[in-house]
Amino acid sequence: MVLFTFNVINIEADTKNGVQISDAERLKITEDNTKAILRTLDIHDNKASFFIEISLTEKLRNLIKAISSQGHEIAFYNKDSNLDEIEEAKKKTEEFLEKQVRGIRQKDVRLRQEDLKMLEFNYVSNIDNAEILFPFKRLQRNTEITEENGLSIVPESISPYSQLPYNDFVFQVLPMKYYKNMVFETLKNDDFVLIYLNSWQFTDFKKYPFEIPFYRSLFSGKKMEDKLDALLSWINEKEMATSRMKDYIF
Repeated sequence: MVLFTFNVINIEADTKNGVQISDAERLKITEDNTKAILRTLDIHDNKASFFIEISLTEKLRNLIKAISSQGHEIAFYNKDSNLDEIEEAKKKTEEFLEKQVRGIRQKDVRLRQEDLKMLEFNYVSNIDNAEILFPFKRLQRNTEITEENGLSIVPESISPYSQLPYNDFVFQVLPMKYYKNMVFETLKNDDFVLIYLNSWQFTDFKKYPFEIPFYRSLFSGKKMEDKLDALLSWINEKEMATSRMKDYIF
């Protein structure tokens, strides 16, 4: 099973040469990038899980409704929110969607599993803040879904052959031929492959002069769209199953 997930987060990088990009413009970039992802998924009739950064949930209501109406899952991405903020966002989002938000993803800030369960999340999908150019040392951890305190813990996927994690950076820079081989070989060994990408990777950095490392601008923007399109085409051609996170776990 292939689990496609997308983190909907604003790009926080500074800009070059004193160019000003307002918070409203950054939000519009995030919205446009997410719509590009949705178009690609729709072309190939694939469903995914979208992890919306908690501080953006009120600002992106129309986008969230569009994501949900197209059959994708809405979940949360916790950048630095506290329990009260998460509870409030969850309540409001569930009210206007009339659907339960089951999942939450954490990276730099990680709340206790007991607290997440108290807020009635069903699963947590933590991602590592590893060294971008040296991901190999993370290989020795478990890649199976476990349950703790009634909460399903979904780890990042790692290729047991290439020793590469299925993180946003690897997808961006690895040639598609090798990435396909990685997916194919991993599914021979594991029940699922969890792939995650960030909405800001679909930004056209020639149009928007953000100050980001060179290796992060490589193959971004339209090239990321094309890469996602190529992977989805291949997955459908090979008749590989895909799923939203909540459907696979439960």
